[in-house]
Amino acid sequence: MGASAEPPRLHALGDAALLCELPAPATLAQQQKIWALASEASRWRGVHEVLPGMNNLTLLFDPLEIEASELEIQVFAAWPQLTATAIEGRQIEIPVRYGGEDGPDLADVAAHTGLTPAEVVQRHAAADYIVYFLGFLPGFAFMGGLPASLATPRRAEPRTAVPARSVGIGGEQTGIYPLVSPGGWQLIGRTSIELFDPKNEPPTLLRPGDRVRFVAESVQP
Repeated sequence: MGASAEPPRLHALGDAALLCELPAPATLAQQQKIWALASEASRWRGVHEVLPGMNNLTLLFDPLEIEASELEIQVFAAWPQLTATAIEGRQIEIPVRYGGEDGPDLADVAAHTGLTPAEVVQRHAAADYIVYFLGFLPGFAFMGGLPASLATPRRAEPRTAVPARSVGIGGEQTGIYPLVSPGGWQLIGRTSIELFDPKNEPPTLLRPGDRVRFVAESVQP
């Protein structure tokens, strides 16, 4: 049985929330099943909000309308009937200035992976990424698709202030900090594109299902 066919593990989060969690690793097929479950559950009696995450879904419900045990039965009954739902996302290109002051951890990522800095940039920019969900900060996109050869642990000591629009690698993921924030991801570059602008509608550039390519604007040691 494939991982995406396995039913989710269910955990109560207090009296009015249910966490549906799939086993690792996170894959596009599993995330598409999460999106499908979110769409289905949003129509259930008593469920007033669905919150997709990376390989998981949180259902917020009214315990006066539906009991947690009934909701669990609905999840297990619906899961085998679901088909992976592909969200029709856009193709977004993100220009990146790699290395130098914009990517102070590029050399550390290269040393960890056994690649040269130029090879790290080439592989990072050659990959196709899919936005799984937004979280952590407004407009921060958690993306699947990072080549396994680039996976690098987060910094032992997080920075107190990561510059806005920094592109980083954290474990098996890559992402862009939309705002100045503390963070421990390895910073390999920076983009000029704004990821979050509260004056825009919608305020976030990226959305779940979007396909992302990074374009090397420049590369510095």
